[in-house]
Amino acid sequence: MSDRPNFLILMADQLTARALSAYGNRISQTPHIDKLAATGVVFESFYCNSPLCAPSRFSFLSGRQVSAIGGYDNAAEFPSQIPTFAHYLRRSGYQTVLSGKMHFCGADQLHGFEDRLTTDIYPADFGWTPDWSNFEHRPSWYHTMESVRQAGPSIRTNQIDFDDEVVYTAKQKLFDMARSKDKRPFCMVVSMTHPHDPYVVPQNYWDRYAGVDIDMPRVTIPVDQLDPHSRRLRHVYGLDLQPVTQVQTRAARRAYYGAVSYVDDQIGTMMGALADTGYVKDTVILLLADHGDMLGERGLWYKMSFFEPACRIPLIVNAPQRFPAHRVSGSASLVDILPTLCDLSGATTGYATSLDGVSLARQLQGETTSADEVIGEYLAEGAIAPLVMIKRGRFKFIHSPVDPDQLYDLLEDPDELHNLAQAASYQGRTEEFLVEISKRWDMPALGAAVVASQQRRQLVNDSLRTGRYTPWDFQPFRDASRLYVRNDQELGDFEAMARFPLVRTVDT
Repeated sequence: MSDRPNFLILMADQLTARALSAYGNRISQTPHIDKLAATGVVFESFYCNSPLCAPSRFSFLSGRQVSAIGGYDNAAEFPSQIPTFAHYLRRSGYQTVLSGKMHFCGADQLHGFEDRLTTDIYPADFGWTPDWSNFEHRPSWYHTMESVRQAGPSIRTNQIDFDDEVVYTAKQKLFDMARSKDKRPFCMVVSMTHPHDPYVVPQNYWDRYAGVDIDMPRVTIPVDQLDPHSRRLRHVYGLDLQPVTQVQTRAARRAYYGAVSYVDDQIGTMMGALADTGYVKDTVILLLADHGDMLGERGLWYKMSFFEPACRIPLIVNAPQRFPAHRVSGSASLVDILPTLCDLSGATTGYATSLDGVSLARQLQGETTSADEVIGEYLAEGAIAPLVMIKRGRFKFIHSPVDPDQLYDLLEDPDELHNLAQAASYQGRTEEFLVEISKRWDMPALGAAVVASQQRRQLVNDSLRTGRYTPWDFQPFRDASRLYVRNDQELGDFEAMARFPLVRTVDT
């Protein structure tokens, strides 16, 4: 067993931990994920650091909070000078490969990945920049409730087109590396866009849940009793303009489960390729997500919130020959992935920046640690000021300078129904969190930095859309002169080299 393992990181988009049987779900059908969990390490209390696609991925890649790198929202540039785990692993001798979504904004569309196999499903420009100075205006690119109101089966979708390509190219890359003379270890990220809304799936995945009693949201809160941020989210995706029915909610949740099963099938495809190439015994597999989905809980949908369905995500690490199967109860988050990968690969010398995450290597080995903390920031659409979260032990504290504080005891109140921030018996704990927040963040300065960034990007976007537009979207290059049979090689030599495993003479 090599001391420099391969890494296969399987990333799903908008996959809440609650949707998997490994985290207690009794509806979803995910046999491949179930197998990874049964023989792997399941982190029971794992979180994203910013519940939105691009910022969450920036934290995942860099090991840093989004306020530290300016990665505030889905149209924020991820600075090229910020090292990612792809940079660290590549510098230490790894092949680094990305297939699928990563939502890089800006001209750098690689960020340390040596090979990028597909383009992204989302734009790389500044067109989706929020505007905190004009909150009431709802741009056309915001979520709408059509995703829920039109939920159901379809023969083909934009997301199926994308993810089919993502998995196909990743599978082919595994075989290309297995046949190559380049024997460097690899870190491959396979990042799918499912089960992200819209809640539409091919008919066969819809039919997998025929006759199944789809569970409905277990928390219903009247609109006038929601916290202010939740009410703002309803405005952002137009829920008050397009109310959804119970029938539509059930259909959306059924389609979501179908999309989770689709993801599971793609994981099965990747696991089969890993076995066929002989990599499986020396590869550490990580299954995770960028954020979750409210799926109608509290009357909310999508993400953009620090309630559990939106920010608690799966982390399953599978490498049975390295790590005994067990469950980790202490909290951890996406910023911990970079130091963990570097620790497991031996690429830990010379971090070029401070990190906000810590290695999870000890937890993977089954050691008990005191680590049980998550720090979160939300600085994007649906907000009008910074929203921050500290989850420590059984308590979660959510603060924004424009809203009442929220404190929840997740052990006694897992559905976050009882805000303890104003309770007299919890005033000491609330004050402790507020003191810590004042030390961690300069909230007025952070809010000003976000607004200034929005204004700069809006100007740049308007300018670049005037006259001839030059897009930043990644353009995968496929050199047809190097594919299949060409005249620069002997046919027999080429056919032999293209086979896996290599041709062997059969003795008669």
